[in-house]
Amino acid sequence: MKPLIPIVIGYGLAMAALPLHASAPASHPLQPSAPRTVAVSETETPPVVRAGLLQSTLIVLPDQEKVANVYAGDTVGWVFDAGHVASRFISVKPKIANGSTDIHIVSDHGNEYTLQLREVSADADDHYDSKVLIAPNDKAAKDRLTQMPVFVPAADLEKAKQEAIAAKAAQASELKAEQAKEETYRSQYPGSLHFDYAWDEKKGKELGLQQIWRDDKFTYLRGQFQETPALYEVKDKKPSLINFDFSNGLYTVPKQLDNGYLAIGKQKVEFHRTGGR
Repeated sequence: MKPLIPIVIGYGLAMAALPLHASAPASHPLQPSAPRTVAVSETETPPVVRAGLLQSTLIVLPDQEKVANVYAGDTVGWVFDAGHVASRFISVKPKIANGSTDIHIVSDHGNEYTLQLREVSADADDHYDSKVLIAPNDKAAKDRLTQMPVFVPAADLEKAKQEAIAAKAAQASELKAEQAKEETYRSQYPGSLHFDYAWDEKKGKELGLQQIWRDDKFTYLRGQFQETPALYEVKDKKPSLINFDFSNGLYTVPKQLDNGYLAIGKQKVEFHRTGGR
């Protein structure tokens, strides 16, 4: 037996270099047989696949697998093609009558399938295999079908790289847009501040209140307080405690206040908004 010659390294099958001459065609037309399934075992004799001169036989791996690599003994008299995208399919076609070779397929799950290819145009039986479905016959091979692939076809790897590059570019574009939006907001923010509140400044000074202002969403009160005053909102002449954040002398109220007051014990400073909307 001639040594096996690798057809593919990694993934991607190419048509083998072929001589320009070929044997004479068969004396009778070849007929395709119905698709059949062959059981392949690493410990048993490889099954024979009947191939027809100038005809294509499709070899199909199990649903869970893709072709990772292919080796063959005769790459001169036979054409092997798995297309340009990783798949389950390999097409084989003999170019010389009465030829034979072996084909060794390695799947992305690490399974190995060996078949014997034989050209049958001179046989009394004029049928050739049009499609052969491979079924692993070893328990270990069957178990590997349920596991993750151990080989990544080059086409899939390249696709994953391109997707990663595209995702990184999209993330960078989104970040740049957010930064531009933030810069625009910062540049326009001072124009959204309104210092349109009035209060008794004498009482405010006694309590420690220094300033009150608002933007389009919040109301802010700043001061130097010996004790944190309670903050009330007044609506329809009725006061109510409201939620706020307080840090380093700054009240941040998550709404625009029209009327309210600060109070500590009997000390009280009322304020109200004088500006429009």
